[in-house]
Amino acid sequence: MRPLSASTVNGPARLGWLDALRGIAALVVAFDHSSYVFMAEFRRQLLPEFSLSRYGIMVFFLVSGYIIPASLQRHGCVRTFWIVRVFRIYPLWAAVVAVSLLLGLCGVAEIRDLGAQSGGALAVAHLTMLQELLGTPSVLLVLWTLSYEMAFYLLVVALFTVRVQQPAAVAVTLAVLGAVSTTAGVVLQDSALSGVTGTGPLIACGATAMVVAVCCASAASRGLRVFGGVLGGVLALVLVFNGTVPLWEGLMILAVMFLGTAVHRAEHGQSTWWRAAGTAIVVVGCAVWSAYRYGDGDLFTRRGWILAFLLAVLTFGIGLMLRRRRPPRLLTGLGVISYSVYLVHPVLLAVIGGTIARRWQENLALEAAFFAVLLPVCLLTYRYIEAPSHAWGRMLGRRVQPP
Repeated sequence: MRPLSASTVNGPARLGWLDALRGIAALVVAFDHSSYVFMAEFRRQLLPEFSLSRYGIMVFFLVSGYIIPASLQRHGCVRTFWIVRVFRIYPLWAAVVAVSLLLGLCGVAEIRDLGAQSGGALAVAHLTMLQELLGTPSVLLVLWTLSYEMAFYLLVVALFTVRVQQPAAVAVTLAVLGAVSTTAGVVLQDSALSGVTGTGPLIACGATAMVVAVCCASAASRGLRVFGGVLGGVLALVLVFNGTVPLWEGLMILAVMFLGTAVHRAEHGQSTWWRAAGTAIVVVGCAVWSAYRYGDGDLFTRRGWILAFLLAVLTFGIGLMLRRRRPPRLLTGLGVISYSVYLVHPVLLAVIGGTIARRWQENLALEAAFFAVLLPVCLLTYRYIEAPSHAWGRMLGRRVQPP
């Protein structure tokens, strides 16, 4: 996922339990993807019963929903929010994508099939980070989650600019829409909107709308801020119908993030725990029902997804209950570098796939060796890319902060 700033509206102090959750989630996702190379038979047997990646990703989404709107509320300024987000996400993202493409051109790493789109269209789509919602395959598979993160950002800014502070109602609405879509049998093809408009025109319109939305929402004029916020929110909702995951799951992802926001508001006395609990019941119920109705497929099993989802919610709940205790330093340390772990591990796996291929399947020792290489590399990327860019983002954010 992206780096989540564990800040609260009361100050920038890092929340250790969130770091611990992110550390767990990052390890799970990296293990799931690496097990495809080193423990293929184990993964083949586990996947129908439990989706490791979906578990880790849902934990990330819950943490993101918990803290991102709080960050915007704490700053109280959309311009500052976007500056901080850009410097937290893009530097490492750009470095990883550039290295991945370079290694691919040198024949050292495998590159995903990016279809027949032009290089310019691919670049623009990726720069928006909405590429998966614009009908464009990601250079790295894991980048698809960032498209939903960006859609969430746009929706959060939209609600902030129109001064609507009802995340529980938003979460319930999105979850119910997802459940209704599966109940009614509304199953859209991947990138359905792109098939109607064409991928190129959709990328051009989407990228333009996003730039206008971000710029206007960051303006000094109240009218422009509202216009930009609403434009960005509408863009996010429309593009969810063009996602590469099923429509119901895209809606559930957004509902899960707003559930995290509802929990944060309850914890800080801005709402009630009863409302947060009710929201959780509705979101979880709608998610389970939607997955059950969607049925089994080649790459999807209802029990695997449902179990992973329920365990992700339970993990977040346990972390929330233990939030006042000091978590193990190992987990908090992993949480700090979790964004690096999330983005760097597929590059390392691509190098392995492009060189030694899959000669050593079902080898636990090589699985351990993979992490022994990955984690030190991620420490370096955090120290020399993430940390400096975070500092720059905070400094620039303070400079543009209204008095």
